[in-house]
Amino acid sequence: MRKEKILIIEDNELNRKLICSLLQIGQYNAFEAEDAETGIQMAHEIIPDLILMDIQLPGMDGLAATKLLQKDENLKDIPIVAVTSYAMSGDEDKAIDAGCAGYITKPIKTRNFLKSISKYI
Repeated sequence: MRKEKILIIEDNELNRKLICSLLQIGQYNAFEAEDAETGIQMAHEIIPDLILMDIQLPGMDGLAATKLLQKDENLKDIPIVAVTSYAMSGDEDKAIDAGCAGYITKPIKTRNFLKSISKYI
């Protein structure tokens, strides 16, 4: 049975570790990048089934990275879910407008996380 590959682009190490642990429980292959540039490079190398994208990243932010990934012919069909501590009115719309398929707020609700992402794979 094939295990789906999920790329986590998140600068906070604790958040990355939590997400990785949850993905391993869900029998997914988790890959980690701590900034957008590394994440984009890794996306080209591993061609993930899903990308979990933090919005507030050092250097290039997650929305700019999402737009770049969506323009790439080889990566444009990979669903990208924004995972962010931003919960202001309109932020979800900004993520969707940038090309994200969904939006998950932090702190991550561990009981619902796997169910939340399963609909994008």
